[in-house]
Amino acid sequence: MSVMTMVQAINNALDIKLAEDGNVVVYGEDVGVVGGVFRVTEGLQKKYGAERVFDSPLAESAIVGTGVGMALSGLRPVVEMQFDGFSYPAFNQVISNVSRMHNRSRGRFRIPMVIRFPYGGGINAIEHHSESPEALYSHIPGLKVIAPSTPHDAKGLLISAIESDDPVIFMEPKRIYRAIKQEVSTDKFTVPIGKAKVLSEGTDITVVAFGAMIRECQRAMVMAKEAGISVELIDLRTIYPIDRETIRVSLQKTGRLVVVAEAQRSFSVGSELIAIANEEAFLHLEAPPRRVMGFDTIIPLAQGEKYFMITPERIFYEIEKTVKF
Repeated sequence: MSVMTMVQAINNALDIKLAEDGNVVVYGEDVGVVGGVFRVTEGLQKKYGAERVFDSPLAESAIVGTGVGMALSGLRPVVEMQFDGFSYPAFNQVISNVSRMHNRSRGRFRIPMVIRFPYGGGINAIEHHSESPEALYSHIPGLKVIAPSTPHDAKGLLISAIESDDPVIFMEPKRIYRAIKQEVSTDKFTVPIGKAKVLSEGTDITVVAFGAMIRECQRAMVMAKEAGISVELIDLRTIYPIDRETIRVSLQKTGRLVVVAEAQRSFSVGSELIAIANEEAFLHLEAPPRRVMGFDTIIPLAQGEKYFMITPERIFYEIEKTVKF
């Protein structure tokens, strides 16, 4: 066991898979020599060489496109988009080739590829550095989409993603890259893709979140406890495939739902979770499900982010309102 940040846990996962499987390659902008803009891949090129861990040109479409060729040739590429908003130039490759190749070839070919990128706000960054595009990628058939909230889950889920024969979008919440430390095993372990986790059991209301919003929900739960409200908190972990069963079982017990995610509200994962609540547990609902999400605007730059980011107070307000409905 070792106390790790999420950065260290992801680095450890990559280290384990690079050592274990000679077909794993890691690359992207500044990934090799520098170790990535957030130093997630620091030290890996020195350990495994420039043929396995290397820098790419500043061309996201080429990064993903070459990854498709590598995957078809038997490699397991793990590519990094430097920031969430930088993944968009590669979107054509993702939707036209990465997600479709298995279906296009009628099962003959698979794309065992991981596309990693830091996502979300909270670090006072500039444009294209603070976005949460999970709904875009979750909507594309053929992709798995993951967003961990802890160092332990980040390591276990990334190892599972690299070992998956299907392409995975691995979203890393940059706001908590180094904000959370946790004891994590230094040995290899996996966390199952597609399985949510009940972090805290409760009886009055279910709160579902993922990524950096888990920490904000836990802070809101302190306020809820002081108000006499028992909250069941579910960490989604995998956005697609989504764990409908865990949500259903929880709502059958609590009858109330609040969804928390920092992406824009409309046409969001939050919307999908409310649809699941209606489909799976409608007769158990005691109040309309609610969303605590970002506004339908471009995320403000730098210091303006504070007007967009979700606070524990906003979450508690919706929890209390839903319980008192």
